[in-house]
Amino acid sequence: MEEKAKNNLYGLLGRDIGYSFSRGYFTDKFEKENIKYSEYVNFDLSSIKKFNALFFNNKSHLQGINVTIPYKEEVIPYLDKLDKVAKEIGAVNTIKITKEGLLKGYNTDFYGFENSLKPLLQKQHKKALILGSGGASKAIAYSLKKMKIKYKFVSRDPSNKKEISYDQITEDLLREYNIIINSTPLGTFPEVHLKPKLPYRFISKDHLLFDLIYNPVVSSFLKEGINRGAIIKNGLQMLELQAEESWRIWKK
Repeated sequence: MEEKAKNNLYGLLGRDIGYSFSRGYFTDKFEKENIKYSEYVNFDLSSIKKFNALFFNNKSHLQGINVTIPYKEEVIPYLDKLDKVAKEIGAVNTIKITKEGLLKGYNTDFYGFENSLKPLLQKQHKKALILGSGGASKAIAYSLKKMKIKYKFVSRDPSNKKEISYDQITEDLLREYNIIINSTPLGTFPEVHLKPKLPYRFISKDHLLFDLIYNPVVSSFLKEGINRGAIIKNGLQMLELQAEESWRIWKK
């Protein structure tokens, strides 16, 4: 019985993820909550094409997988089914291995983001700019839509009418869109000097700046907000909330 229990394996799928939040979080969780015979590892893949082999080699032990950059969208074709929210978002950050051995995709990013952002919202916060257009940005858009907050994506290479370029961000636009969410990796350790290209001089106390980055605790993007009296928040609580929601899904 003990040998079987030791095989409770969880992990994070991504690329270049030595820095990962998830491994440390779940390792601490297992220890603090006395969750025995469970292990959380990094599945660092150079290509999503290696996913099938990863699953085959670990399927007798594997209970659940988190997914991070750059595979939140690329992993979908490898799954057997999608939860309806993940399907609507078009990105997966949590995979459950069902009792039948099937891979089912979920998205808990939207839950983490929504519950992290909501307490900060003030009456003037009606419209948002989402910086970046990757898998995480899709979950953010889903959350904002749920909260009835209008949004635009900001991309280096806009591809549809929902997207604008960084060069199109003017003083007037920033006055109207006063929630700014950075879903790009710009500014993550060790390149802490980097930040999205914005006319920060137009940021004011009416703005709310949210950065999905948590390392450093205060990114260069958030420092610009602090300097101008804006409300700021990093992505740590969002990550904690999405991790706990992942755990709930794996154990249900």
